[in-house]
Amino acid sequence: MKYQEAIDYINSYTDYEKVGMPHDPAFYDLRRVDELLAYLGDPHRKASSIHITGTNGKGSVAAMVASALTTSGYTTGLYTSPHLHTWRERIRVDGELISEEELARLVARLKPQVEAVNRKATYGELTTFEFLTALAFAYFGQKEVEFQVLEVGMGGKFDATSVIKPVVCIITSVSFDHMDVLGNSLAEIAAEKCGIIKPASTVVSSPQPDEAAEVIRETCRNYGAQLIMVGSDVTWQGLGFDLSRQRLRVQGRRDIYELSVPLLGQHQLDNAATAVAALEALADKGLNISREGISKGLKRVSWPGRLQILSRRPLVVVDGAHNVGAARQLAQSIEQYFDFNQAILVIGASLDKDIASIVSELVPLFDKVIVTRSRHPRAMATAPLAAEFARHGVKAQAVEDVPSALSRALALAGGKDLICIAGSLFVVAEAMEQATRLSLIR
Repeated sequence: MKYQEAIDYINSYTDYEKVGMPHDPAFYDLRRVDELLAYLGDPHRKASSIHITGTNGKGSVAAMVASALTTSGYTTGLYTSPHLHTWRERIRVDGELISEEELARLVARLKPQVEAVNRKATYGELTTFEFLTALAFAYFGQKEVEFQVLEVGMGGKFDATSVIKPVVCIITSVSFDHMDVLGNSLAEIAAEKCGIIKPASTVVSSPQPDEAAEVIRETCRNYGAQLIMVGSDVTWQGLGFDLSRQRLRVQGRRDIYELSVPLLGQHQLDNAATAVAALEALADKGLNISREGISKGLKRVSWPGRLQILSRRPLVVVDGAHNVGAARQLAQSIEQYFDFNQAILVIGASLDKDIASIVSELVPLFDKVIVTRSRHPRAMATAPLAAEFARHGVKAQAVEDVPSALSRALALAGGKDLICIAGSLFVVAEAMEQATRLSLIR
C-alpha cells in the first residue's frame, strides 16, 4: 500500500471531525476498540500512559510533557488531534512524525483486523478516529516506547483513547465547546472530561472555573484519586517575554523551576505549570525526571498554530481559538504581548461553534474584519459570521477562501499593523500554507 492509498483508506471510514459528532452515547462503544486491539496483541498496554483531556490547552500540555520525557531519556510516543497539514502530525515518537512509509505499512497491516471487526459489527463499526488510535498504539508498540502521551479527541469516558489505564490523568482548562455533545453547563462538560479518571489514579488539573473545579474534586474523591491542582498545589510566576519565548518560575511540590517556553500567551504559563505538575507526579512514582530534564524539554517544545508569529512586518499571528475560552485568551494575549497601530482580524469557524460568544470576545480589539471559510467540509459559510459582526456594528468583508483572505489583509495592512488569523485550526493551517507560498514565514 502506498501512502496516498493509506490516507484514502483512513478517509473511507466515518470521520466525526468531518460529519459532526452524534449525540447518542451508543455511537461511542469502546468495546469495538478493545476488540480491534485484542486482535493486535493489546499494544496499548505495553507502555505507561499519560492521558490528557480538557477544552483548551490539551495539545500544548501534551507536547510539553512528551518533550520533557524525551529529554529525560525516555522513548516517548505522542498522539494528538486534529492535524494542521498532514495526518502524520498526529503520531510522533520523540518528536519525529511517523513516516509516510511506516504509516502506509501499518494501515496495510491493520486493514484485515479492522475489516474483521466491522464485518462482525458486534458493537458497531469502527470510525476514523478509532482506527487511528489503534494505529498509534500499534506504532508505539513497534517502536517500543516507554511512555505514550495521549490527547483525547473529545470528552473523556467514551473517547477511543480511554481504553488505557493511565499513570497520570491531566485535565486542562474547561470551557464551553461542543455543547451539543458534552452538555450546556461547565459542570456537565467537566463531568464528561472527568471520564478519563480511573480508580486510585493521579489527576492533575489546570486552573478551572469554580463550577468545573468542584466536579473534578468530587470525581477524584469518588474514585480515590489523588488530585493536584495548579494554582494552589503548584503555582507559577511570569518573569518576562519577548516575541520568541516567555520565562516563568514554577513552584512545584518537589522543586522550583526556572523555565523558558517558546510559546506565547499567559495561558501557556498555566499549561507549562500543568506539565510540570504532571511530570512531578511521574517523578513521585520513581521516574528519573530532573529539574534539568523538565527545563530542557519545555525549552525545546514545538506546537505550531497557537499564537504563532508568521511575520514581523506586518505582524502576522495565527491562533486556533475556536471557542469562547480560547477567544478570551487570544484577546488578552494580543493586548499583552503585541504593539501595533491597527489590527485586522481574519476569521473562519466550524459549523458547530458558538460564534456569538467568540465574536463578542474579539470584536473590541479589531479595526477591520475579514470573514472567510476553510476547505473543511464542516466550515461555516461567511454570511453568518458577517451577520454576527454586523450585530456589533462592524461591517466585515467576506472573502470565500483563506489564501485570498490573507492576501486581502496584507493589502490592507501597514508595516506596523497586526493581522490575526483565528477561529479554527483548519483556517490557521491554510493561512500558514499561504504564508509559506508568499515567503512570509522566515
